[in-house]
Amino acid sequence: MATNDQLIKKTQELLVDLHQELVRYELVAWTSGNVSQRITFEDGSPDLFAIKPSGVRYEELTAELMVICDLDGKLVSGTRSPSSDTAAHAYVYRNMPEVNGVVHTHSNYACAWAAIGQEIPCILTAIADEFGGPIPVGPFAIVGDDSIGRGIVETLKGHRSPAVLMQNHGVFSIGPSALDAVKAAVMCEDNAKSAFIARQLGTPIPIPQDAIESLFNRYQKVYGK
Repeated sequence: MATNDQLIKKTQELLVDLHQELVRYELVAWTSGNVSQRITFEDGSPDLFAIKPSGVRYEELTAELMVICDLDGKLVSGTRSPSSDTAAHAYVYRNMPEVNGVVHTHSNYACAWAAIGQEIPCILTAIADEFGGPIPVGPFAIVGDDSIGRGIVETLKGHRSPAVLMQNHGVFSIGPSALDAVKAAVMCEDNAKSAFIARQLGTPIPIPQDAIESLFNRYQKVYGK
């Protein structure tokens, strides 16, 4: 059985790699954006989560710099201040026990949809596959407390989409792991771009609901299994 310190170190190392995926897919700029992962201990100790420190550039990230917080968002260990989005991540973990990873990005095309407060319509099979319908918009909220977290939970709890466009802000995605949440953020931006381009060409054709159900069920239960 891995010790608590070993689990923490393994999670910190994983997050270094996952943050580089945000850079690779051009979802972030400078120091913006973050990935976190819940840490559940085998000895029953209270859950913690690891998250990117505030104001550190991606090329400077190391496992040792990843900070550890409790589910109230309070710093447990680390030499840097936690991300300014820590309260939002903590609120999600407290209120969505099935979520083990949270990602935040300011990716361009998804942010464009967030800026006009419009959901990304389900006009491509890839959207139906990954999100089970339109990618929803959450309420406007100010950074600094758990207001954003409340908006994420209110929008995504009971929703099939693993991503939400927080109005006038950006993307938050969730998943059973941080890797899953990163994938959701990548796919959200990819589909946001396609939907934006489709709007420039004409009026996108929505996928019928029965087809959405079929596509989503196949992709989630059969594809790649």
